[in-house]
Amino acid sequence: MIHRTEQEEREYLEVIKEKLLDTIRQTEDRVRQFDTELRQNKEYLHEHKSGMDEADLVAAGQSINRIANTGESVVARKSKLQKLCESPYFGRIDFTPNERGQYTPIYIGIHTFTDEASRTNLVYDWRAPISSMFYDFELGDAWYNTPSGKIAGMITIKRQYKIRKGNMEFMIENDVNIHDDVLQKELSKSSDDRMKTIVATIQRDQNEVIRNETAQVMIIQGVAGSGKTSIALHRVAFLLYRFRDEIKAKDVLIISPNKVFADYISNVLPELGEEQIPEMGMEELASDVLEDKYKFQRFFEQVSLLLERHDEDHIERIKFKSTFEFLSKLNQYIIHLENNFFSFLELRVGKTVVPFPFILERFKAYHRIPLLKRTPEVVKDIQQYVRNEVQRKLTGHEKSQIWQAMPRIFKTDNLLDIYKNFYRWVDKPALFRMAGDKLEYSDVFPLIYCKIRLEGVQAFDHVKHLLVDEMQDYTPVQYSVLSRLFKCKKTILGDINQTVNPHSASSAESIEQVFPQGDTVKLYRSYRSTYEISSFAQRISHNPDLIPLERHGQEPVVKGLKSNAQEIEEIKKLISDFKNSAHPSMGIICKTMKQAEFVYQEVKAPGVYLLTADSTSYNDGVIITTAHLAKGLEFDEVIIPFASVRNYQTDVDKRMLYIACTRAMHHLTLTFTGDKSEFI
Repeated sequence: MIHRTEQEEREYLEVIKEKLLDTIRQTEDRVRQFDTELRQNKEYLHEHKSGMDEADLVAAGQSINRIANTGESVVARKSKLQKLCESPYFGRIDFTPNERGQYTPIYIGIHTFTDEASRTNLVYDWRAPISSMFYDFELGDAWYNTPSGKIAGMITIKRQYKIRKGNMEFMIENDVNIHDDVLQKELSKSSDDRMKTIVATIQRDQNEVIRNETAQVMIIQGVAGSGKTSIALHRVAFLLYRFRDEIKAKDVLIISPNKVFADYISNVLPELGEEQIPEMGMEELASDVLEDKYKFQRFFEQVSLLLERHDEDHIERIKFKSTFEFLSKLNQYIIHLENNFFSFLELRVGKTVVPFPFILERFKAYHRIPLLKRTPEVVKDIQQYVRNEVQRKLTGHEKSQIWQAMPRIFKTDNLLDIYKNFYRWVDKPALFRMAGDKLEYSDVFPLIYCKIRLEGVQAFDHVKHLLVDEMQDYTPVQYSVLSRLFKCKKTILGDINQTVNPHSASSAESIEQVFPQGDTVKLYRSYRSTYEISSFAQRISHNPDLIPLERHGQEPVVKGLKSNAQEIEEIKKLISDFKNSAHPSMGIICKTMKQAEFVYQEVKAPGVYLLTADSTSYNDGVIITTAHLAKGLEFDEVIIPFASVRNYQTDVDKRMLYIACTRAMHHLTLTFTGDKSEFI
């Protein structure tokens, strides 16, 4: 055994850092070399271009591109090495394979680091097959899978380190609760301004999800604070490592709930050594597919309306369009259109009459083509029919006659009219209503579904993996749209208890109906909040499956005040206390944006930010926002103002209150005027 004592481990760390610095210096020399070579090649091409033939020019261009690409990869390697200098590794296992009996110390970090002279790995990437044992096993028997089969053996040492800025802050020896100890240390710290990597604290159940490379659709149902988004991003990083010849960062797409959340998670993959991956909101996707032809409500606007006034008719419209029954009826309607979409008109070309039954039969013959896209094929068949009748080629005028007659055969080719007619067909015309000059949000994806089925759309074939966050906020129709637009593998994650609109929520079980091939994993352990905050949130909305981590802190404070003005004064005091604390993040989470704007105007000060549906970035400091927009975020301290019975009374309100409480890591305060909400 080597490096047994903590002092020896500290000395070994210095050796690794020195080797890293040597390699960085060598890499910098190579970068300079490539830069010089690239400049010289460009100068040569510029000077001799006039005397070179086409083949020489192509060869010279290819040479320049090759040098540039190689240089870029060397620069990327230098960046990874510099990150390793900060923290070369976080774990170590000593593993003795059964068949060889040769002991090997395995240090595990964010990236692989190889000693070029001895051609041995000094640090293994956390995603490497051998590294999986660090997450899956304690001391004793262990094994890992390789492309050539399973390798079994014995782990004799297991250690975990916290190395920051090149200094070892602590080392934990081979204890069976090694992960729990480090986890407690990490979770008791303050929140950062971005989501952090969790490579040092990945738990066994999380590791199983991250390293699942076979699932066509991975559905992750996780309780608040279970780390599901972080796990999903680490899963993407693993897949990019495992299938690096087949999939790149640009081939992955995240469907994220809003731009602030996208910014909040933007740090994770670059920290893991991968490029930033593209992201898109559901509404951006809708605008793209509908080609910006229709104005529509945003999801945020729909939720705001539900929170500001209780409209039974609006709720009924949302509920109806959020069911599998609705999707089934929509499919039946599209089948109905196949037979009833036509005006029974014969087509006359000169003296030749093309009977309607022939036209209808030809439309049905092309059933694999969307209904509104079959016309060109049917026109060819009609032209052939007329040619056979007149025994000659058709004139341009005759061809034009056929094309001009086709629109009259359809009752309408206006997509929105066809969709509106669906509600008359199901005898529920009141369930379609425009919001002024906009479509209601609940109609956007049903309209897209009709467009896909009737007109066809270009699938997103360039996307090789789709990650969908906040899965509970999307309906069966939305998932059916996603399944038709994205044929690739998918990771879908969320929490049914954190839906912002209970009238249109989807659980893992309902999503499985759209993706029956999906592998569902449920994560019950919550890591974010203290035991006291978790218990408080459980009393608002009980989840019998949630297992809080035994990390203790202060009891949440519920404070009654005499007026809203006093509540504002209390909030100002709490902000002042926060600014004098060691915590970097505070969330003031309101029910509605109007309330958030009111609080912001009252407490406005440097370091206090209002986060709206149009915000694009996440800031450290004091964030004032709504529960809807705070989903997925976490704060050291959370204040929930106006927690009165008048403000929080409906089922939607209850969900918002639960979401707001579960954003808090260390401290939670609720203020109210009059009587407190019965949910508290």
